[in-house]
Amino acid sequence: MRRFAQKTIFKVQLYVPGRPIEEVKRELGLKDVIKLASNENPWGPSPKAVAAIMKEARQVNRYPDGDCFYLRQALAKRLQVSPRQLVFGNGSDEIIVLAARTFIRPGDEVIIAKPSFLIYDIAATIAGARVKAVPLKNFRYDLEGMKKAVSKKTRIIFLGNPDNPSGQYFTQKQVERFLDGLRRDILIFIDEAYHEYVQAPDYVDAIGLLKRHKNILATRTFSKMYGLAGLRVGYGIGDEETVDCLNRVREPFNVNSLAQAAALACLNDRPYYQKLAVEIERQRKAIYAGLGKLGVKYIESCTNFVLMDMRQDASRIVRALLAKGVIVRDMRAWGLERFIRVTIGTAVENERFLNALKEIL
Repeated sequence: MRRFAQKTIFKVQLYVPGRPIEEVKRELGLKDVIKLASNENPWGPSPKAVAAIMKEARQVNRYPDGDCFYLRQALAKRLQVSPRQLVFGNGSDEIIVLAARTFIRPGDEVIIAKPSFLIYDIAATIAGARVKAVPLKNFRYDLEGMKKAVSKKTRIIFLGNPDNPSGQYFTQKQVERFLDGLRRDILIFIDEAYHEYVQAPDYVDAIGLLKRHKNILATRTFSKMYGLAGLRVGYGIGDEETVDCLNRVREPFNVNSLAQAAALACLNDRPYYQKLAVEIERQRKAIYAGLGKLGVKYIESCTNFVLMDMRQDASRIVRALLAKGVIVRDMRAWGLERFIRVTIGTAVENERFLNALKEIL
């Protein structure tokens, strides 16, 4: 069947996710394994979300609400946007794919940063686009360089803010300068998967920008801070016309009923997540201090992960950590052969990682 498949699928490098805990236990015969590879919330979702999942589980014989009505209404109120400005996805990853499927025609061009979230490249390539990758400068987006890369064929520009894997963000002034003079028929896709972790006062107000730039689509997720990675629910905020186009290609029941119930409960438990934000900040500083003692260079992050320069082939470090039951992210797929990316875990997990790294180094 290979010869009948769409030719563009053979141009992509397969996305390899962080390895599951159970897989590593089986393969290496380990009893105690921690995962710090996929930027997950190690504390789990709000207890209210767990209770909502248990309650909704009694009704899983029924199809979910294809319109996500209650979650849509709650989010629209929280964000102060029209309910019709929201599109929901099986994680925000799906909205990246929907945007590529909706707005890219074969021969169009897409601009991304390099390195950045791998799904931008994969989704655009499969849709038949030529991908222009503009290198980061000191691990920050080169917005000026990306703007210079725009051509008549440019259809989408993907901006991760904060970005994965660098953990850096760009400011309100920087993005306003970037948008000035750009064609309005280019979709500016601002991926805000790590939005909830950012405390910087000059962080971009993407929703506010929508009032003047209707070609912006911002996406967020319940997989990271909210701890619902296993349920897969994300959303996009855009102009009603843009959202209508996306909904025309979206699968009718793409967000399951458990995910909808849990996400709604998360929104109603702000105190739980406010405490988590404080703890994540504390643990990030603890990791910085530990790396400093080990002489390991790192990129300061405003997210729940830290990119670290091992100054050697990082694959050896990754394998050695794995043997000690610590799963971290090998950054070869991003072209960063010397780097590993480590999720901020609990105090116990972070101490275990730092001790294991000390033994290896």
